[in-house]
Amino acid sequence: MSLDQGSASRLKSALATVVAIPVTPFDEAGEVDWDAHARVVRRLTDGGVTVLTPNGNTGEFYSLTPEEARRAAESAIKAADGRAEVMAGVGLDTVTATRAARHAAGAGASMVMIHQPVHPYISAEGWLAYHQAIADAVPETGVVLYIRDARISGALIGRLGESCPNVIGVKYGMRDPVSFAAAARDAGQGRFTWLAGLAELAAPGLWPAGARGFTSGLVNVAPAIPAAMLDALRRGDFAAAMATWDLVRPFEELRGADASADNVSVVKEALAQLGVCGRAVRPPSRLLGEAARAQIAGILAGWNAQRAGETRNQGGGVP
Repeated sequence: MSLDQGSASRLKSALATVVAIPVTPFDEAGEVDWDAHARVVRRLTDGGVTVLTPNGNTGEFYSLTPEEARRAAESAIKAADGRAEVMAGVGLDTVTATRAARHAAGAGASMVMIHQPVHPYISAEGWLAYHQAIADAVPETGVVLYIRDARISGALIGRLGESCPNVIGVKYGMRDPVSFAAAARDAGQGRFTWLAGLAELAAPGLWPAGARGFTSGLVNVAPAIPAAMLDALRRGDFAAAMATWDLVRPFEELRGADASADNVSVVKEALAQLGVCGRAVRPPSRLLGEAARAQIAGILAGWNAQRAGETRNQGGGVP
């Protein structure tokens, strides 16, 4: 059996939102803290998140063992408790990726996201074969592609969609709106739901060309902030969207510095300061120094101050 049109349409609509990439908390010994993982997921769904991607890059997918990745998918599905669609990240070699996809589907994930292949030699036909093998392994499950290579054209994505009808979405992990617009059109307008894959800083620029959602790691820290940007983009209120862009820019630029060396560390440090989970990361990530920790504390204080001001303007007190 394959994904029916009604289910495909529902999942495509569900993707048009803030797609959260939960962190994977570790304890001081470097082991996954599963209680904290469930707490992170519940905090996201309590904050209104409706699509979750365990085993994304913010979840340190490439530092997890296959067993840990399977359990992360199971943990997210259990903690979400039907309140959010779970789109589990899968990747690495073809056999590992197909096994992970089958496991996620069997555990209750409605979608899988296929990480960009990390092989140093990627041909167009090989890219197509890799993704087709994974999509064919879970024909009743929605499949979302993760594109981080400008050589992957819209026409190639369209070919995959023609052969695999369960491929329903694309996470576009580049900031160039011209390349994005060309890819989205060449793939076949209306065929896929397109996500701005570089989060809040990329979303306003890609939205006019067809992005209808975006992924977020910041949402772990402050779910209301990306929700505000999404709401503004849906309303066509570009000024409001850019006001949120200005608000998150210092945090996101800290994550993106030095080729995103501290991408996850920044998010986990913020969560640690909020008391949600520990700050531990696995190599090749690193713990932040005192200067960066102080910078994050200042950003969080600024966000709290703005929220307090907005609440007072609405006639209430600080929650």
